[in-house]
Amino acid sequence: MLLQNGGSACAAPPSSDKHKGKATFYDLGGTQGNCSIKPPADDLYVALGKSEYSGARACGSYLDVTGPNGKVRVKVFDSCPECAVGHLDLSRTAFKKIGKEIDGIIPITYRAVPNAPTPGPLSITFVAGTSQYYWAVTIDNNANPIKSVSAKGPGGSFRSAALQDYNAWIIDGQMGNGPFQVKMTDIYGKTITAKNIKLSPQKKQTTSVRFAIGTTTTVEEAPAPVKKKATASPKPKKVASPSPSAVSSSVAAPLEESTVTEAAPDAQAEVALAAAEPEVKAASCG
Repeated sequence: MLLQNGGSACAAPPSSDKHKGKATFYDLGGTQGNCSIKPPADDLYVALGKSEYSGARACGSYLDVTGPNGKVRVKVFDSCPECAVGHLDLSRTAFKKIGKEIDGIIPITYRAVPNAPTPGPLSITFVAGTSQYYWAVTIDNNANPIKSVSAKGPGGSFRSAALQDYNAWIIDGQMGNGPFQVKMTDIYGKTITAKNIKLSPQKKQTTSVRFAIGTTTTVEEAPAPVKKKATASPKPKKVASPSPSAVSSSVAAPLEESTVTEAAPDAQAEVALAAAEPEVKAASCG
């Protein structure tokens, strides 16, 4: 089924259906993406327009994008306020894998990848300024868009967190000093709980949980090989990127990656990508 993205749509992350659109590219230029997470090591990321960014709900999920020259898998890392539905603003690295840089804008198809492999288990980082009176975290390596987050301290009950546009989940009010249990549910209905999360602002804590079963730690490459052309592409001229995401939106204080406080389990055996991609669609907008 091929969906044409042409007009306004309800705010929701892209679904696993195939969508038609266009792609541009941009460079971070030393700024931080609106998802408040570090860019992937392979530099394959994408900024989404307001509707598909869905108030940061799409952050950390993955899209397979097909262009004139091949296919690439990208991580949702940033927002593109001026992009309409179907307009993906790719990293320059990702764009060059599926099209000619000199073209600037190329036609594409794309789809969400449920349960995409991630570089490791899910991680949780308390943002700067977090205290026993103000609980705020960012989550990474989630693979799937997160629908809800709740947390509780010792002897307490779970309280719901509210998602902010810069990808922080916030509970306003006294939560204590922890350690905490953090319960997360993705848009496909799977719930996982991370335990022993310490109140340590700006220190990434790697948990032992994942939304996806059968994910591996070797996914910093595009999953589908791009067909090699017989002749090399002409050296592109230096042109200004038409990207509206060249200047990222203002976000919370940058999060410093620090020591891991919870050991991840042994890596699971590598499995085919197809096994990690069930036939599922994104949740409805209601």
